[in-house]
Amino acid sequence: MSTSQQSRRDFLKTSSAAVAAGSMPYWFTSETAQAFQSPNERPVLGCIGTGSRWGAVGPNAMKLADCVAVCDVDANHAGGGANRAKGIQSKKGKAGDVAVYEDYRKILDRKDVEVVTIVTPDHWHSKIAIEAMQAGKDVYCEKPLTLTIDEGKQIVKVLKETGRVFQVGTQQRSEMNSRFLNAVAIINEGRLGKLTSVQCAIGGSPTSGEIPKVPVPKGLNWDMWLGQTPVVDYRQKGKGRGNSRCHYEFRWWYEYSGGKMTDWGAHHVDIAAWALLLNGQGAAPTTIAPISSVHPMRFENGHPTDPSQYNAATKFLVKCGFPKGATMTIRHDTNNGILFEGTKGRMFVSRGSLAGRAVDELKTNPLPDDAIAKLYGGKEPAKSNAHMTNFMESVVSRKQPISDVYSHHKALTVCHLANIAIRLDRKLKWDPKTEQIVGDSDANSWLGREQRKGYEIKV
Repeated sequence: MSTSQQSRRDFLKTSSAAVAAGSMPYWFTSETAQAFQSPNERPVLGCIGTGSRWGAVGPNAMKLADCVAVCDVDANHAGGGANRAKGIQSKKGKAGDVAVYEDYRKILDRKDVEVVTIVTPDHWHSKIAIEAMQAGKDVYCEKPLTLTIDEGKQIVKVLKETGRVFQVGTQQRSEMNSRFLNAVAIINEGRLGKLTSVQCAIGGSPTSGEIPKVPVPKGLNWDMWLGQTPVVDYRQKGKGRGNSRCHYEFRWWYEYSGGKMTDWGAHHVDIAAWALLLNGQGAAPTTIAPISSVHPMRFENGHPTDPSQYNAATKFLVKCGFPKGATMTIRHDTNNGILFEGTKGRMFVSRGSLAGRAVDELKTNPLPDDAIAKLYGGKEPAKSNAHMTNFMESVVSRKQPISDVYSHHKALTVCHLANIAIRLDRKLKWDPKTEQIVGDSDANSWLGREQRKGYEIKV
């Protein structure tokens, strides 16, 4: 172990102890700032998955940490990620090689790597995150965190066992000009009264038509890309971001993701569930009713019948009932965003707007100075790169960050249940305490999925 690594780890230990003892909050300490500014005190980073989304996550992480290794099952992505990491770090005057791996376990085996980013297709998130925690790494993982509800339970279990720090990439909790934070703060201050309904408009998944079978592109380990999912032919139509079973378009296949229900639901349902919880409506729904849905093909027993095209729902309307009477509707139509309705008024929030009477009234009756801080762990978000900064600060303090695993699992459970309901086309009853579907053994079997031999998740 180098002297710089030892000094960083000593700093992390002493900072954690100081915070635990009730000293000045860690974000005000000069030591924290120095830990991220000094090349010798920055966390050592490994990046797992270097596709299109990593183009934002990776550089943001490298503002606060030093990358020593990247990994991707697509050699083109891996090589491009390494070159970008070297370029970013050379501009900061940091010399040193960036190792390139195909197998993520090579990064987890490295003793020098302290934190990892996981920016892979959804069906790989849980296995890598669990093994990273077991290997002693702190984790920043993109949303949606899981492919199934059972995977969420497994991640929660391992997090409790290992005590790692884990940030989920639901950036609306930190960024977007704090519009969503302000919306939740308005609700938390009681300015909408008791919430009666929340509508999450997230858009529908696209269609593709038939996608032809083609040879696997050079440099792509297709078997490893598939991971726990069944072995199927590689399909692609067009070049670059054309329709395919792989890379960005994995989102529109139930085998690898959950369509828009989890892709955007992980953002808007997360905020809606947070607000409902703070409003005293409960942490999870007890009923999930599919009002309507449209899939690109005929389904049998919840499974798509055509393997040649996208299969996630293009249209849907699902109504969830909460214990205290509030409802959450998840829909494909209307303007993307969240509409809150309470006994004192309505409010709409999206990435581009925050509107409603309660918002207008802020001009004459602003929120208390600490309204955002109360939501955000005792402080306001950083002025830039807020979500990643929150993660790295939490690595120092050993506190869980703003997008913690526990709340994300609960919110994403709503999305997974909504998908189960529209795929089976029936109403579900959910017991939040046992995390089981009540009185429907067939639906309960959908809480997990069969995993291909050699790629099972082990906890």
